[in-house]
Amino acid sequence: MRFAIDSGKLLYALGVLFAAASLLYFSRDVVFDLSITVKAALLCLAFVALFLAGLTVQRDVLDVVAFALAGVTYIVFVGYVVFRYDPGETGTFLLLAFSAALFVALGYLLREGTLTVPRRQAATVAAGLLLVSVALVGLDAVGGDVRYELSTTSPVTVGPVGDGPTPYSQREHRVGTLTASNEFVFTRALSLPRVEGCLAGVGAGPQNDVYLSYEYPGYAQPDTIAGGATRTVPVIADLPIDRNRTEPVTYTVERGSDCSVERSEPTLLVSLASENRRLD
Repeated sequence: MRFAIDSGKLLYALGVLFAAASLLYFSRDVVFDLSITVKAALLCLAFVALFLAGLTVQRDVLDVVAFALAGVTYIVFVGYVVFRYDPGETGTFLLLAFSAALFVALGYLLREGTLTVPRRQAATVAAGLLLVSVALVGLDAVGGDVRYELSTTSPVTVGPVGDGPTPYSQREHRVGTLTASNEFVFTRALSLPRVEGCLAGVGAGPQNDVYLSYEYPGYAQPDTIAGGATRTVPVIADLPIDRNRTEPVTYTVERGSDCSVERSEPTLLVSLASENRRLD
């Protein structure tokens, strides 16, 4: 049995697949430094524009392609909103139920022939959508990004430890706080900068570099910050201490990265990796 394959329709299908892949890539927040709010709005506006194109395109199959692209865009929009805004189980259910009702209504109106838009009016709406998109992107660009501020806690005392297989032990202590501030109205992605630390003013130890990390609430890393909101995340460090010591060691905690400078007392220098890159 031989199957007849329409080459044009095959290429259309491939175009829809690549469009879906590009939309998914766009929604991953790895390209175009846009806020979450603006990305969601652009996806919604793209859905409206593509559905409008499906209503006005007269050529065979192209209207189906436009509707397919509109459907894919809306699916990505809903997934992006649910994933980034986390509306909860009730909010997700209501959003999915509304989407189902929306597409059923649009399909019914389309089948009945009552959903028609004149070309001139469609062009006006498309121009309006483009202007709104440009305005949102421009507003997002001048709105500023998330600001990160690192503050340290000093001093930190590490108590003695018992015997063990290695001459040194490490104790986890809170040494500071990172504050993330979003002073604009749009929700933005939260990408905490890597924290680095080193010891100065101590004798030979197990390592010069100290491992620092964040203490996430509920062990879940926050990845969004609402407009006008502030998030604080504790910074913790694994501080070494000689197992042979019988007395605690007190570390002074300071901002900085140059551990070659002599110190009169044990000192932990804490910095953000982004700051160190700017200094290099």
